[in-house]
Amino acid sequence: MVSKDSNGIRHYFDWAATAPHAGIASDAPFGNPSSQHKEGREAKLVLEDARKRCAAVLNVPPNTLYFTSGGTESNSIAVLFNLLRKGQGRVISSLAEHSSIREGMETLVKMGKPTGNISIDSSGRANADFFENALKKYGDVRFAAVMAVNNETGAVTDIASLREIKKRSEPGIHFHCDMVQAVGKIPFDIPLWEIDSASISAHKIGGPRGIGLLYLRRPVEVFYTGGGQENRIRGGSENTQGAVELASCLEQSAGDKTREEYARAKTRWNKLITSLAAIDRCTIIPQERLGDKEEDGFSPYILQVAFRDIPGEVMARALDDLGFAVSTGSACSSSSPERPVLAAMGISEKLRIEGIRISQGWTTTDAEIDLLLDAINEVLKFL
Repeated sequence: MVSKDSNGIRHYFDWAATAPHAGIASDAPFGNPSSQHKEGREAKLVLEDARKRCAAVLNVPPNTLYFTSGGTESNSIAVLFNLLRKGQGRVISSLAEHSSIREGMETLVKMGKPTGNISIDSSGRANADFFENALKKYGDVRFAAVMAVNNETGAVTDIASLREIKKRSEPGIHFHCDMVQAVGKIPFDIPLWEIDSASISAHKIGGPRGIGLLYLRRPVEVFYTGGGQENRIRGGSENTQGAVELASCLEQSAGDKTREEYARAKTRWNKLITSLAAIDRCTIIPQERLGDKEEDGFSPYILQVAFRDIPGEVMARALDDLGFAVSTGSACSSSSPERPVLAAMGISEKLRIEGIRISQGWTTTDAEIDLLLDAINEVLKFL
């Protein structure tokens, strides 16, 4: 994406925070889908059609999808339903999770619910060994959350490898997967992964803010309720227009389109990583990312880097002045200097402070990668 401002052309490298709107318009009827009159019935038909379209892309039954306000709410519903589950089953999550999971866990602790952590490796993944170790350590796990793609480092967790471990567990574990940075970007397979719930957000793939999906293989009793909409999973008047736009964005980024753009994104990212690694003051986070460029252990859409003796906030501001939008981490945690995911990876405090996140999308070009590298080198001359 490029846009004009008073300084000239700007270049957007913060797609992990939000993607530019894809320009998909919806002519969804204005009626409330919960109303019984003609306008309401028309809106309900459109809403259910959008659900079926989303289900076709995700390869799941339509009745397992619930429209929410976005990834944060979907994660919160999944975590907080544990407050109503009978018994003292433990809730665990990986140390790489989004703040909506992390803070939901803190709420469970305040309410007296037993919780625990799944360790992550130096690359930022909760691998099969760590998952199995957590189950053995606690012995009473009933819910586990592991994200598919980390929103700060781009580390891809092999969710399929956790499937057999989860299936062997007794009693059965509800497995939740934050798929916000995966859907529309990397290959995924919800039925193959055999996950029990998942979160998806529209604005990460070019849709509007304020609409997302919660996948539930089986219905659950939710902690907070409303007017009974979305089969009593998520109350509140349905966002019909947002649902239609989300369905269109999913269709636009599905199948071959995802694979083709993934290949192009990987080529651009390999060029960026190789060029940055050649800069003396630059550190790629994690260093394992400098290995085999053909592996799929990292998303080719997100990169964490640090520049020696330059705090991340300073580097981000300097690049912003030159027309390049990057961030210092998750937009949801931008008000906090803490970087808990990087800390859990064993990244030093100095590198955590110096880290910035660069993320690309489907309109990013090779030329913009070159311009970004030029801008970084320009900043390094005077900082």
